[in-house]
Amino acid sequence: MLSRLAVASFWLLHWLPLPLLAVLGRAVGEVLYRLARGRRHIVEVNLRLCFPELDARERATIARGHFHALGRSMLERSLAWWASPERLRRLVQLEGEERLRALQAEGRPVILLAPHFVGLDMGGTRVAMSFDCVSIYARQKNPVFDHWLHHGRSRFGDQLLLSRQDGVRGTVKAMKAGRPFYYLPDMDYGRRESIFVPFFGVPAATITGLSRLARLAGAAVVPCVTRMLPGGQGYRVELGEPWPEFPTEDAVADTRRMNAWIEAVIRTMPEQYYWVHRRFKTRPPGEARPY
Repeated sequence: MLSRLAVASFWLLHWLPLPLLAVLGRAVGEVLYRLARGRRHIVEVNLRLCFPELDARERATIARGHFHALGRSMLERSLAWWASPERLRRLVQLEGEERLRALQAEGRPVILLAPHFVGLDMGGTRVAMSFDCVSIYARQKNPVFDHWLHHGRSRFGDQLLLSRQDGVRGTVKAMKAGRPFYYLPDMDYGRRESIFVPFFGVPAATITGLSRLARLAGAAVVPCVTRMLPGGQGYRVELGEPWPEFPTEDAVADTRRMNAWIEAVIRTMPEQYYWVHRRFKTRPPGEARPY
């Protein structure tokens, strides 16, 4: 019952104009910053490890800004679930669409490299409005939330949602059939299939999937970055140029390249990266966890 009431309240939010929704989201983020001490600690540790050149006040400013952006993304996700296609097209710009269509016209499989920025779901929704994609879906424990999250991911076009248990075969097959793969490989998934490569100079357990999938499918890697714009200006999804000379025969070098590129994008909007994730929880043998 409580889950259904929460969803109903969430549904009401999507009727609000985006400037008001943004203000409410920032307020929610401020409450989280003050009360969610465990998550704030994770953010502070991540920022201290990744930005040692900044002083404590500068990192605190980024941390607070991150929670504000996180609060906005939580409330504004209601738009991705229920807003009309016309409204979403106005609120979420898609740049570089012609690059993806050109690759499809060539018959080239495509991986959309989408790092974990707070606008990720809005970006995925906007891409799905223009392309039938394949992506990984993690089933939620709460059946009500699972239903609506699945609805949000699949409401436009003919989206193929696979689980991690499906393995790579289904993903490669879908890419070869012309579906871009909306891929999020920048979290700590544990030791299995991970290697330690630098992330802001800190060894981070990182899966080599981008290199491996690009090689198996013969896929082009297209950077896909979603930026949350200030106030009520909406979002911008940027589809970049396909990476040249990728993949190589060296999966470690490819994975280092991926992390270096993600670092560079983070520096353009540090408050919008998903810092509440324990990115450094898996450590090399003998090294203590920082959290």
